Amino acid sequence: MPTCKGCDDEVDTLVSVKVDGKTKKLCEDCADRARESAEVAEQSEAVVQQMMGFKGRR
Repeated sequence: MPTCKGCDDEVDTLVSVKVDGKTKKLCEDCADRARESAEVAEQSEAVVQQMMGFKGRR
């Protein structure tokens, strides 16, 4: 059985998710949490850039 890299549990299937520019194979729960944390980080970065008046591209 495959093992999730996030929680070290044995799972039936793994999902490939890109986290911080690296592809990791995680279980569904860890993949959802990774996606959610990436979205939050992206939104908070956008707010900070807007607050600082950054007009560049990311």
